[in-house]
Amino acid sequence: MTQGKLLLANKATGGSSSGQDLVPPSPPSYEEATAGTSAPCYNDVEMLSEFSWDDCNIRRIFIRKVYSILMIQLLITLAIVALFTFCDPVKDYIQTNPGWYWASFAVFFVTYLTLSCCSAPRRQFPWNLILLAIFTLSLSYMTGTLSSFYNTKSVVMCLGITAAVCLLVTVFSFQTKIDVTSCQGVLFVFCMVMFISGLVLAIVLPFQYVPWLDAIYAVLGAILFTMFLAFDTQLLMGNKRYTMSPEDYIFATLNIYLDIIYIFSFFLQIFGTKRE
Repeated sequence: MTQGKLLLANKATGGSSSGQDLVPPSPPSYEEATAGTSAPCYNDVEMLSEFSWDDCNIRRIFIRKVYSILMIQLLITLAIVALFTFCDPVKDYIQTNPGWYWASFAVFFVTYLTLSCCSAPRRQFPWNLILLAIFTLSLSYMTGTLSSFYNTKSVVMCLGITAAVCLLVTVFSFQTKIDVTSCQGVLFVFCMVMFISGLVLAIVLPFQYVPWLDAIYAVLGAILFTMFLAFDTQLLMGNKRYTMSPEDYIFATLNIYLDIIYIFSFFLQIFGTKRE
């Protein structure tokens, strides 16, 4: 009996030890498994999708803000151009007092350099809006003074052409897959051509007016700033190689507004008929 019990005990002990050999090791704890590793993948995916959505939302708000300010600028400019074109007393006054034009040019130049070269003033509210308002009024005065020397029908026609061209370029920039922001070298070369042509005109025109040379310069200028409008629009969109920070909405508005004004000025130089 005693031997039988010992035999059974030995069998039970051997069976339990063999059973322990078959049991898999216990899994590591959460701290041991995650030690030295990053957060779980699903958290990374959720964060990436959330940041992507926020970035798109910020970009849409940025675009709406830029075009809202731009529309106000263009309405102010249109009102001043209409006043200087249709109101004869105002037109006669600004034409007989060119000093106001040069004063507005000085204000335009100073505010443009301030907003373009200094990041602090163009990002600090409300000084950025104040400087942009001064810039808009000065450039609108210059544009209205220029328009007063042309026939009323010519001014209206050039306004319509400018509006159509700017609309087409904006739609093209939003819809096309062509990355205009990567063509900085082409724009730089074009600017150098315009700069040299401007120097030639400054030397030649005081001695003798050459209509075809003036017309070629105006055509090149219209093409250049149309390209700049597409370039600045795609910088605003933010889905190309180069983009613009949403904090620089004043700078984006400044560039697009300046492109449109220059396009109108060159079209007026091409198609406009001066008053006799």
